[in-house]
Amino acid sequence: MTTVMQEKDGYLERFSRFEPRVAGRDWACFQPVRRAALARFAELGFPTTHDEDWRFTSVAPIAKTAFAPSADGGVEPGRRDLEPFTFAGLHCSQLVFVNGRYAPALSSLRPLPGGVVVSSLASALAVYPDPIEAHLARYADFHQDAFTALNTAFMEDGAFIHVRRGTVLEEPIHLLYVSIPTGAPVITHPRNLIVADEDSQATIVEDYVSLGGEVYFSNGVTEVVVGQNGVLSHYLVERESPLAFNVSTLRIQQGRSSNVTSHSVLVGDALVRNNVHPVLAGEGGECLINGLFMATGRQHMDNYMRVEHASPHCDSRQFYNGILDGSSRGVFHGRIVVHKDAQKTDAKQTNRNLLLSEDAQIDTKPQLEIYADDVKCTHGATIGQVNEEAIFYLRSRGIAKEAARALLLFAFAQESLERMKVAPIRKHLEGLVAQWLPQGRPLEDVR
Repeated sequence: MTTVMQEKDGYLERFSRFEPRVAGRDWACFQPVRRAALARFAELGFPTTHDEDWRFTSVAPIAKTAFAPSADGGVEPGRRDLEPFTFAGLHCSQLVFVNGRYAPALSSLRPLPGGVVVSSLASALAVYPDPIEAHLARYADFHQDAFTALNTAFMEDGAFIHVRRGTVLEEPIHLLYVSIPTGAPVITHPRNLIVADEDSQATIVEDYVSLGGEVYFSNGVTEVVVGQNGVLSHYLVERESPLAFNVSTLRIQQGRSSNVTSHSVLVGDALVRNNVHPVLAGEGGECLINGLFMATGRQHMDNYMRVEHASPHCDSRQFYNGILDGSSRGVFHGRIVVHKDAQKTDAKQTNRNLLLSEDAQIDTKPQLEIYADDVKCTHGATIGQVNEEAIFYLRSRGIAKEAARALLLFAFAQESLERMKVAPIRKHLEGLVAQWLPQGRPLEDVR
């Protein structure tokens, strides 16, 4: 406990050096928010397993590590180093961030419609102050979450995407966060702001990768604002070093009759916490939260979903599948909150898990919190193993045992992947799944 307290104090001391550096003209209006967020972090401290929302996950490995702030250093990657992280056959603009900082030489922006702004957040502050000041740090609640408070205090760069009214963005935007070795554990605080005005459409991919197997900590926050009749798809792909830590928070504010989909594929890191929190604030909104997490070794993956129905006639669906091998541990904590005025809510939550070894664990906690009386809400969870009868059937058709097992696991993962509508992204993620699965090569042969 003393070590954890000392490290918390270390963040306070680092802020005293960090604040003067970013307190210039562009960030000046956010300095009060920074200070309030840091003060709240000082009050909260890092969460412990005594906190209900963290009861299955210890963040002691994060709290006890003396992470260095992101700084220039290390060997910056070249474009060829990033080729494994591109989507074959997909034309899209790509913003690359190296250790949390925008790398224009590695980024590529394709021609965009006149109603679209795609920029690093730090650069956009001077050019587009009005939409940024109207939305940044307005939705992700640093008063309740220590990691969001830490991100808000130390936010320095990330992506700013603004799709103006009536604009349809045909090509996805790919945000690639690359961690590179610097000789010391590095912490980054990516902060993304995505604003889709009314009657607009867009697809965003938020992707975390590592070059090298060192210890990193990515503490990202993404705020998404979707206006009336807006349509937005967000993909989170997490495939960092097996020694890394990743805490990501996706906070979505939905307007009337908007439609949002959130897809997550988690395969990397030693410890992952994936927070998804949509608020259906306008009548007639729809939301799909879809995810796949796969862990092995001693990986720990915690998925915390909070779906708030704040207006009537809104629909939400949650589908999360987990595959756990080795001595890994998974967590699914899903909560549907239906507020008093959210009559005619239709909400469904499903969590399905496969355990591939005797030492793998899953803690699943679906919850309904309903304050309205005219709603339709369901939730459920399953935990099981690979069906041996199905394996026997495939073997009787001439498929080797390990290939049959891989094929069944891929089919289980495919339930999540098939909901991803952008074909090149889906195909790329199918490849990630095939690489992860035991005996993936026989799976490729069967396919």
